[in-house]
Amino acid sequence: MPHHEHAVDSRRAWLTVVAAFASSAVTLGTAYSFGAFFESMSEEFGSDAGETAVIFGVTTWSFFWLSVVTGRLTDRFGPRVVLVIGAVSLCAGLLLTSRVDSIGAGYVTYGAGVGLAAACGYVPMVATVGGWFLRRRAVAVGLAVAGIGAGTMVLSPLSAALIERYGWRDTYVVFGIGGAAVLLACIPLMDRPPGDGGPQPSRFGDALRSAVFRRIHLSGTMLGLALFVPFVFVGQYAKDNGVGSVQAAVLVGVLGGSSVLSRVGFGSLVRRFGSFRLYRTCFAIHLLSFCVWLVAGDSYLVLTAFVLVLGVGYGGFVALGPIVISDRMGVIGLGSILGLLYTGPGLGGLIGPPVAGWLIESTDGYRWAIAGCVAASLAALLLLAGLPVDERGRMIRAPDAQG
Repeated sequence: MPHHEHAVDSRRAWLTVVAAFASSAVTLGTAYSFGAFFESMSEEFGSDAGETAVIFGVTTWSFFWLSVVTGRLTDRFGPRVVLVIGAVSLCAGLLLTSRVDSIGAGYVTYGAGVGLAAACGYVPMVATVGGWFLRRRAVAVGLAVAGIGAGTMVLSPLSAALIERYGWRDTYVVFGIGGAAVLLACIPLMDRPPGDGGPQPSRFGDALRSAVFRRIHLSGTMLGLALFVPFVFVGQYAKDNGVGSVQAAVLVGVLGGSSVLSRVGFGSLVRRFGSFRLYRTCFAIHLLSFCVWLVAGDSYLVLTAFVLVLGVGYGGFVALGPIVISDRMGVIGLGSILGLLYTGPGLGGLIGPPVAGWLIESTDGYRWAIAGCVAASLAALLLLAGLPVDERGRMIRAPDAQG
């Protein structure tokens, strides 16, 4: 479709939201459902909690750090090429994982394959959606990133049910083929934002020179240390306290479900309360949620409350991050900026779950791992204090902001 025929906030723009929703649901829904596979893979390969959690850590690290590359590829070549790469990577990664005979091989096949697919299916697509909207950008981005929560809500309990019936290997085959088909179906719906259709400039230098960006990046790193621990261990925590496997996997699904409502809800509140004010509130909600987990004990009801609260904070963090950065730095080259931003949570995701697994094994319990999540969440919140915000609760626009 010729780009000049479509304007921002048009009906055509909303098709990109559908594509971004679906692509993030499939890729990140698959990645964040790893907790359902955790016990089966650990038992088959004879690996302890820390060793098995490395798979998720490598996946998270690959997703966020490779987003630097896929975001830049989208700026240069458009989102459709990136979706093709994601489909191939997801299918190949999961099919190969279904045949691995060691946990080390899984680090490569699952970690790199699903990580690259997630890097293709989320950050570049959200950046593209941001360029298609002006007046309704917050709502559109909120709906697009709600795909992560929807995918997690559906795929985590579905994974547990399929594993019980067919085993973890055949479940990965189903997810690989089905997920790739969904990503390929998104291609006609996704296109460059209105304009000349040419490549956009890299903004890596602008971001790295910005002290404000660096603070936000470090804050995201600290949050990532805590945020991804429940995706791996909350289900295992529940099972260690007598909960069935499907019911335990439902906890991650509840987390995803509450994050869906949060992403849409926070996006609709931006004009009233300001994007950065809401973003900072989400960090406070994360801190509160881990305090709830710390006192949950063996109560499934309190565990459910924990994942509900965490999902609210997590959904807002994901939905508002692109808005906060575009408020500060503009939308030109947003793919490269967001890719760089998410290397922070990626590093946290690489370190947090394996360290938590080591603490769980070495202390024969979860208390110290959860306390570490509380400390990391508090540090992430404190790093956001004192950043330049206007009276409407938005980041003050940088002098060199573009677009």
